[in-house]
Amino acid sequence: MRGRDLNRISGKVVLVLSVAALVTVLTGFTQPPQADEGAGAHIFQLLVVALMPTILLFLATADWRQPLRSVRPLAIPTVVMVAAFAALYVLEHVR
Repeated sequence: MRGRDLNRISGKVVLVLSVAALVTVLTGFTQPPQADEGAGAHIFQLLVVALMPTILLFLATADWRQPLRSVRPLAIPTVVMVAAFAALYVLEHVR
């Protein structure tokens, strides 16, 4: 598999993991507050940990002769993860 293919696939995996993390946090709004972390919290943690090597693979296989074009696929996952952490903050501190 070439670097370009790895970059494209890892970019899609980053997006899928980010959206899955957001959905996992949003399901917390449908449940009553719990005294202890549930399975959703552990799933969220695993998704965030899985993001790290995937992002590193994406950055390692990026074409840095065109840096803006190389980093652009990370824009949406970044916004999604900021929303996930904002929702998590609301769940733990406001609600």
